[in-house]
Parts: sequence; structure tokens; C-alpha cells
Amino acid sequence: MASLRQPFKKALLTAARLGANGVELDARNRVFSEDFSRSALRHLRKMLDDLSLRVCAVSFPSDRGYGTPDGLDSRMAAAMRAQRLAYELRSPVVVSQVGKVPADSGAQEWDVLVDSLTELGRYGTHVGARLAAETGAEPPADLKRLIEAVAEHAVAVDLNPGKLIANGYSPREAVEQLGAHVAHVHASDGLRDPARGEALEVTVGQGDAEFPELLGVLENFQYRGFVTVERRASHDPERDVKMAVEYLKNL
Repeated sequence: MASLRQPFKKALLTAARLGANGVELDARNRVFSEDFSRSALRHLRKMLDDLSLRVCAVSFPSDRGYGTPDGLDSRMAAAMRAQRLAYELRSPVVVSQVGKVPADSGAQEWDVLVDSLTELGRYGTHVGARLAAETGAEPPADLKRLIEAVAEHAVAVDLNPGKLIANGYSPREAVEQLGAHVAHVHASDGLRDPARGEALEVTVGQGDAEFPELLGVLENFQYRGFVTVERRASHDPERDVKMAVEYLKNL
């Protein structure tokens, strides 16, 4: 929904018109998980049903993550409210940035992060909305190490190829290492310029993500979740989202 950069109701109508089967809602900036009333929730669910749209994921950005003790209790409580909202909207996934993954598994920050994610993972299992850690900020191997350290592997992975490319990581390698834990996929794409050390976000299918290959590898892991278009830097977001939807449906 954020990719369309439209008022909330208009964005829902646009998503349906473009042929999307589901939408990702922003629990922090567009749908307020803390004070969302029961009547507003019923109204939103009816609107979604009328448009034959599902909530494929709820995003809950967390700039500081869950490994920094300062203010952690309030961030944890807010994340749990987002998980509860996702359950109420019949979404199985809350996508979040979990914070920097320490290279040293013996560091205090590592213990705080693992304990926090274990708590959020168990709460997500209880309410039926798993927390999915977004890829891109760290090497896929480090994120895998973290996911496997969380009790019962209760935290999943959100695969974001565009962010992986932007940070110099291979989406293919990420899928191979993390495929068993992927609960949601962002359809984002990018082109990396080795000479300048920079990456440019581009329309899905026009970059280095190689979605036919990525989805083929995910198929080997029996992935059955949504593939959700994300397009942040665009002069014509509606056109780019439309092109992305058509591209993905034709694969």
C-alpha cells in the first residue's frame, strides 16, 4: 500500500483494479495498531472483502530493532500490538527490521536480541501472526544464525531482494540459505553499479533480482506465501506497481 503513495481507501481501490490479490498494511504509519477501534476494524475487513483483497502482511518498521535495551519494553509492546492487529486482519505475518545482528554470538546485544525475538516469536505463535525479519541489513548467513538461535525457530524471514542488492548481497544465496524460514517475499528489485558502489531501485523485473530463478528456488522449499510488490523510489508508482503485478503473474 505504501508503494502507491495514495490515500488509504484510494490505494485499496487501486490495488484491486491493478489485479492484486492482497495488500501489505503499515501498522505504524497507516493503520494504527494502538488505537484502532473495533468498528474501524470491522469496516476495514468489510472493505477488503468487498474488493476480494487479503492482508498478506502487516509491516511494522522498527528503526532501533530489538537488541538495544534502551526503550525495548515499549518497542516490544508495540510489536505485539502489531501482531495482534495482523491476527485481527487475518494476516499470518508481521514484517519488521529486527536490528543489527551482532557478529559475536557471545555479545550482550546478541543475548538481548535472541531473548526479545524468542518472546515475540512465542507471542506470534500464540496469536497466529509470526514476526518475519526483513533481509538486507546483514549477510544472509548472519540472519540464518539468528533465526536458528531463536527458540523453536519461531521467527520467520521476509525476503527482500531489492534491499539485499542495495547492500551488496546475493538474493539467490539468501534464498538458498534462508528458504526454509521464508514466510513472506517482497517483490523489489535493484541494479548495482560496482564502479560507484551504489545500487539503484528499479521496477520489478528490470534489475538483478532474477525472480524466475528466486521463485524456482523457493518452490523447492514449498513456499506458498504471498509475493508483495514494493516500489519506493518511483516517479509513477501506479504504473510501476501495475507492471510488477503483470510481470509476476506472467512468470
